[in-house]
Amino acid sequence: MKPPRITLKLPRYCRRKPLKNGRWAYFFEPPTWSRKQGCEIKAEALGEDYTAAVERAETVLLPAFDSWRSRGLTDLGPPSLVPGTFDWLVSIFKSHQKWKEIDHKTQRLYDQGLSLFANHMLKDGTRAGSKQIGQFTKGFVDAVYAKLLVVEERDKDGNIIHRERRRFANAAMVACRRAWFVGHRAREKDVPAINPFSRMGLKARAPNQAARETPTATWEELVAFRRKANEMGYRSVATAALLSWEWLQREEHVFGAFEISHYRPKERPNSVKVVHPKNGEEAWWPLFDDAGETLFPELMAELDEIKSRMAAGLMFRRDHQSRRGSALVPWITQRRDLRYLRAVVKKIIRAASLRSELSFTSFRHGGFTEGADSDLTDAELRAAGRHRSSRQLPTYAKRTRKQLISGSKKRREERTKAAGLSE
Repeated sequence: MKPPRITLKLPRYCRRKPLKNGRWAYFFEPPTWSRKQGCEIKAEALGEDYTAAVERAETVLLPAFDSWRSRGLTDLGPPSLVPGTFDWLVSIFKSHQKWKEIDHKTQRLYDQGLSLFANHMLKDGTRAGSKQIGQFTKGFVDAVYAKLLVVEERDKDGNIIHRERRRFANAAMVACRRAWFVGHRAREKDVPAINPFSRMGLKARAPNQAARETPTATWEELVAFRRKANEMGYRSVATAALLSWEWLQREEHVFGAFEISHYRPKERPNSVKVVHPKNGEEAWWPLFDDAGETLFPELMAELDEIKSRMAAGLMFRRDHQSRRGSALVPWITQRRDLRYLRAVVKKIIRAASLRSELSFTSFRHGGFTEGADSDLTDAELRAAGRHRSSRQLPTYAKRTRKQLISGSKKRREERTKAAGLSE
């Protein structure tokens, strides 16, 4: 019986044959010369489903055959992407403008998460990344997530133990969800509108697992950190740590958004513009109270000195001796990368003999803790941290200049009182 003419293209060395029951099936048949030369890739029945047959041939059999034929040279090059697969979706995501707008740190986390899902081996011996996204279901995604959630390891005695990696698995699902949404926007006809990674109900931790908290620095640890940073020539880092403590700013905002023009401009010499790019909030923070008293004398003295040396641009730059010479290069790179800064911060922490778990973020958390210990109201804390959501602080209130001044003075008074008791 002659098979009907078809328009579906088959991969190399694949054939379509009729079965005794009247249906048609697909087969992979390597060339005769390869079998004579000892090729270990044998002929194989691929089943009756066209999509599954093509996937098996393109992602498993042909790469193995090409590897044998080239003596492993093809393994050195990137695998070809099969249109419609999850690997293909990831490539669409990474070539989109949305990917370029993501900061370097988040790109790295997304990359790890996408690779974790794509490289997961399924029961049929194929990678999850080789599967056609048109066949993805919520049940399939949930099943892979359950496998990624627990990793099997061996202890020192060789015993098998199971460790949960919930944060890593959750991050992978978030990355896959974002890739799907971007892919659908870019290739609406090829990527299904229903996102199987959406609304998975991911939980931050197991029911009996304690919440992971960011280590919080004390005022004494901040003082020790700043002293050692100045000794080592990292004066800008020392000032930035104090700024993060006083104005409760994140490191990416301190080093990536705070500019010379934000601090005491000609039109507002008694204020500073505090920017929080994460939630789009901006505010002018008063630097003096109603009586003209300086609210942040140490910080202002250091910022005034920096501004006297630079006319424009980012406030915090690498002012230490380095291979780049004397040019004041920003701590944050063009790709929004702060890994070098974090390495320097850890070096200072070790040199100051402080707790190893501390980070630059610890100083911002320390500022919040100091505010709470100083009996700042929810409104004053919200005004300082520029929080809008009730998830951070329970009570919403209008942010006013009076609240900012009151909160700053309370923290300073409490700090002075604590210093007097310790003497």
